[in-house]
Amino acid sequence: MSFRASVLTLHPEMFPGPLGVSLAGKALERGDFALETVQIRDFGVGRHRMVDDTPSGGGAGMVMRADVLAAAVDSASPAGDPRPRLLMSPRGKPLTQARVRELAAGVGAVIVCGRFEGVDERVIEARGLVEVSIGDYILSGGEVAAMVLLDAVVRLLPGVMGNARSGETESFETGLLEHPHYTRPAEWEGRTIPDVLTSGDHGAVERWRQAEAQRITHARRPDLLSD
Repeated sequence: MSFRASVLTLHPEMFPGPLGVSLAGKALERGDFALETVQIRDFGVGRHRMVDDTPSGGGAGMVMRADVLAAAVDSASPAGDPRPRLLMSPRGKPLTQARVRELAAGVGAVIVCGRFEGVDERVIEARGLVEVSIGDYILSGGEVAAMVLLDAVVRLLPGVMGNARSGETESFETGLLEHPHYTRPAEWEGRTIPDVLTSGDHGAVERWRQAEAQRITHARRPDLLSD
């Protein structure tokens, strides 16, 4: 069974977007994963298909209605659907490579793209939505965040990357940032490739890469080493 993603959004025209090109696009064409969009406004209330209302207690902006979003979730993910229900949200747990691998090993995901000031808390609780963040900043909506999550997941699906080992030594896979890379020409603007990489000594190469990964991680992301 291929990975199946259902994206609930007010802007389905944004998809597949980047997921329709390069590795993800080829995987989508081959059927390595399936992507469907659900227009939340189809479940809106009244003649104008309203999906939001003013926040209880006052305040700026609008809030997505619980009844509308629940109907959309129930349509995309009926009882018995084993896929996790995710809500892209800046207050969610940060998306990590470990979480990406966990999702890639599953059957898919139902992804809710929020808009406005947020989503009625009751639907988050009632439908078991797990909030996921891609960083400490605010986007106009969850669509771009959903694309980031799906791109990270899809590239790990079987057969998507030409060389399966490509994903094993990348940043975060070993708890470190990735080591530097070099290729031809041997000299460029007076800069040369480190001798160890052309020495033919595979053990020395691996030790150099490990040391460089440690050095870069210490300099740029010491928080990864704190554990």
